[in-house]
Amino acid sequence: MKKWGFLGLALALTLTAACSGGTTTDTAADSGDGADAGSETAAGGSRLNAVLERGQLVCGVDGGIPGFSFVDEGGNYSGLDVDVCRAVAAALFDDPEAVEYRRLDSTERFTALSGGEVDMLSRNTTWTLSRDTQVGMEFGPTTFYDGQGMMVRQDSGIAGLEDFAGKAVCVETGTTTELNLTDQMRKLGVDFEPVVFQDADAAYAAYDEGRCEGMTSDKSQLIARRSTLPAPDDHVLLEVTMSKEPLGPLTVNNDSAWFDVVKWVTYGLIQAEEMGITSGNIAEFEGSEDPNIARFLGEEGTLGEDMGLPNDFMKRAITNVGNYGEIYERNLGQESQFNLDRGQNALWTEGGLLYSPPFR
Repeated sequence: MKKWGFLGLALALTLTAACSGGTTTDTAADSGDGADAGSETAAGGSRLNAVLERGQLVCGVDGGIPGFSFVDEGGNYSGLDVDVCRAVAAALFDDPEAVEYRRLDSTERFTALSGGEVDMLSRNTTWTLSRDTQVGMEFGPTTFYDGQGMMVRQDSGIAGLEDFAGKAVCVETGTTTELNLTDQMRKLGVDFEPVVFQDADAAYAAYDEGRCEGMTSDKSQLIARRSTLPAPDDHVLLEVTMSKEPLGPLTVNNDSAWFDVVKWVTYGLIQAEEMGITSGNIAEFEGSEDPNIARFLGEEGTLGEDMGLPNDFMKRAITNVGNYGEIYERNLGQESQFNLDRGQNALWTEGGLLYSPPFR
């Protein structure tokens, strides 16, 4: 199967769903402990306390993007975004399955988070200034560097954005994708017809039915969603990148204690890969004379206690879920059926953009 560096995506790639476990709740409207925790947090104190008392993490995900966040017919969730949720749960409870997943579309996600229905989001959400300020979100480390692309039918004759004059493009509303598309077409002076949808399923169904000549979204989502179309090979991605799309987990603003947990667990996945610590060899690093490793595994210092967690919180996360490299490879890379090169999503020591601040 052909490999791609991220911005040079291989157009012949066909994705299908991977499998992984997890408890599931399919709709954001379902009531439960997550909503109760939102009220508790609003009354005072950090969400961290509410999550610990509940004994379970409530994580908002997409659920429809193979390799990132996908729920199969058996209700099992898998993907890179899902594994971030699992890592946080493992750090908190030493149990990666202590997660309740909530499927949220692009118009629901921020309301669900700010209203306390979920504890965190891990669902292809782009970090932007307005979301960080006006919307009131707190973005954690970027776990996947993406870019917006365009999918068309192979026999459409469309070779670039300029060819969309008088043509329709399907796009999900409430996303950075919608604004990026408008900006790019305006810059090029192309008069096109945007066809907007509230959820991705409806948008891709409309594209497949021929209601629009193009479908635009993050390239990773286009590649993944293409695999769900009846004839994936009939569709290609144009050689165009419309934007920068840094994707990663996020929490609600003004809760430093909870944000620190999500932030540093995510950074810890990256740091573990840099140190060479995996779920398979972590026992070999126990008792290390390297003070950096000793602090990272919680054998020295009080890094965990300073956040309200056990000092071995990263040992729990890596043992149960693995480091970032393991997560990437099993969901998207060489150990998966997708065989995607790391590209920009490699460690900084390997020419990529992933970098963790020091654990000290």
